[in-house]
Amino acid sequence: MPAKQMTVCFSGYRPEKLPWGYDEDDPRCAALKERLRQAVTDACEQGYRHFICGMARGVDTYCGEITLALRAQYPEITLEAAIPCPSQPEGWTPEQQARWQALVERCDYETMVQDHYSAGCMQRRNRYMVDHAQRLIAVFDGQEGGTRRTVEYAMRRGLEIVYVDME
Repeated sequence: MPAKQMTVCFSGYRPEKLPWGYDEDDPRCAALKERLRQAVTDACEQGYRHFICGMARGVDTYCGEITLALRAQYPEITLEAAIPCPSQPEGWTPEQQARWQALVERCDYETMVQDHYSAGCMQRRNRYMVDHAQRLIAVFDGQEGGTRRTVEYAMRRGLEIVYVDME
C-alpha cells in the first residue's frame, strides 16, 4: 500500500442528505462535483498519490469517479475501494449496483473491512480510511451521522481536513 503521508480519504453524504437527492443533473450537484474535482486536483498537485473511497452512494461515488477521471492528467494516482462488507450494495437499485461494481472494477486496490454486515461495519470502514490517510476531503455541514463521526475521528487522529461546501 502507498505511504500514509501520500494518501487522501473521502467522506460525505449519501443522496438522502443532499439537497438535490438523487438528481445528479441538478446544477448544485454539478457545482459540488466541480469543487470536489478541484480538491482532488489540489491534492495531486501537492504530491498525494493514493486515494481511499468508502464506496457509498452519493459523495463517495462522486469522489471515486472524479479520482479515476483525473488519471488522464495524473496517471500515477491510485484508488482504493474500502468496502465495509460484501453486502454493501445489496438493496440498492440495479443501476446503483452496476455503478458500484464498475467503480470497484476500476480501483487499484480493494480492501474488504469485514466479511459480513454488522451494526458497526460502516464505522469500521470509516476508521480504516482515516487510519490509513494523512488528509480527509469532506463534504460536511454539521449534520449528525457517519460523516460527522468520521470528521471528528479524523480531527482526533490529526488529519488535515479539507472541507468542501455542499452548496
